[in-house]
Amino acid sequence: MIKIGAGNLNEVFEELEREKGISREVIVSSLCDAMVAAYKKHLRVKELENVEAILDEQNGEIGIFKGKTVVDKVEDPDNQISLEDAKEIDEDVELGDEVKLEVTPDQFGRIAAQAANQVLTQRIREAERNLVLNEFLDKKGTLITGIIQRVDDRRNVIVNIGKIDAIMPRKEQIPGEYYKPGNRIRVFVLNVKETTRLPQVIVSHAHPEIVRELFELEVPEIEDGIVEIKSISREAGYRTKIAVWSNDPEVDSVGACIGPRGSRIQTIVGELKNEKIDIVRYSEDPVEYIVNALSPARVVSVDIMADDEEAHEALVVVPDDQLSLAIGREGQNVRLAHKLTGWKIDIKSVSQMEKAEEIQAQEQNKVPEDMEDQEPQETVDDEIQADKAGDILNSDELHEEIEEEMNQQAVDEDDLVSEEENIADETNVNSEE
Repeated sequence: MIKIGAGNLNEVFEELEREKGISREVIVSSLCDAMVAAYKKHLRVKELENVEAILDEQNGEIGIFKGKTVVDKVEDPDNQISLEDAKEIDEDVELGDEVKLEVTPDQFGRIAAQAANQVLTQRIREAERNLVLNEFLDKKGTLITGIIQRVDDRRNVIVNIGKIDAIMPRKEQIPGEYYKPGNRIRVFVLNVKETTRLPQVIVSHAHPEIVRELFELEVPEIEDGIVEIKSISREAGYRTKIAVWSNDPEVDSVGACIGPRGSRIQTIVGELKNEKIDIVRYSEDPVEYIVNALSPARVVSVDIMADDEEAHEALVVVPDDQLSLAIGREGQNVRLAHKLTGWKIDIKSVSQMEKAEEIQAQEQNKVPEDMEDQEPQETVDDEIQADKAGDILNSDELHEEIEEEMNQQAVDEDDLVSEEENIADETNVNSEE
């Protein structure tokens, strides 16, 4: 046996358990495994059978022991021992029993002690890492309170949340918020990443679920399940819209969230550094839901343009004096309403709709320009018929002229025949003479 601690080790184990949260059993087991590893390294072997380390917590001593089986005739000295030799160790031992022989080297050496120290340190780190990992995996998706430690070179805020420091990236911070070291802050555990050392915890101060957690803490009806939060849309540091629904007809969901004289909502607004919060009454009717989501603007009408799984589109008409309020600064109000309801919302004023309808009516009644230069179809048809009649008339005149020429030709031929006969008669008379 060798001395590894001064006095009672119980105090050391209790301190480790208190500070690191590691149980005594894990520490003792890790220490014994470390000593066995150091013994193997001392002997320069990788595998040893029936070798274990035993710790005396009271005396602070630890030793290496090897188990051997009691036999009549020893054939394997490394793993067997004769009954006679075993009786010297334990008088009650019998054949087939196993006795433990101490094999701790007289000079365990500094190298073996360093190896034991390394293994022990590694086991403690692993136990601590697993403990922290399991703890914060259970806290993932919840709200916790931490203390701001510092802001690093990348503008990440380091927040101490107990056993470790969490990281709050810039994109998870509220724009314009000043994070002063030493201040307490409520953050949302966004993710837990396992690393070779302690787990890396990512927290957020701008996540919409922070609003949900705050309402659950301040509104008992939400915690009891009477009032249900259906949807949340948030632009951190500026404005949040939250849709609520009451499962009890006698309980007003909006009034329960506001509280007596606004006490509940004021507490939440104060926690969020005066961020504006619109509490909207949820409805299964999309028209009513969209009207509620666009509050505080008044709505004239809502027309559903498309309602299917791929597209939810609605056209909303508001009074002229409510257009800027419905859209919001830089489109914030309509953007939050879109995120809250899941509907794509197109907002127009009454005058814009009247003008659009007037333009549409003019386009429907307008005669195309290329048709204005064209003559009426009836006139064109009449001209075509006249042309055809003229052509027919001209054709008849032509026939008459042809007939006249043919008649004249026949007359000429008759005259020619008569002349030929007269000549023939005259010739006959002269010949007779």
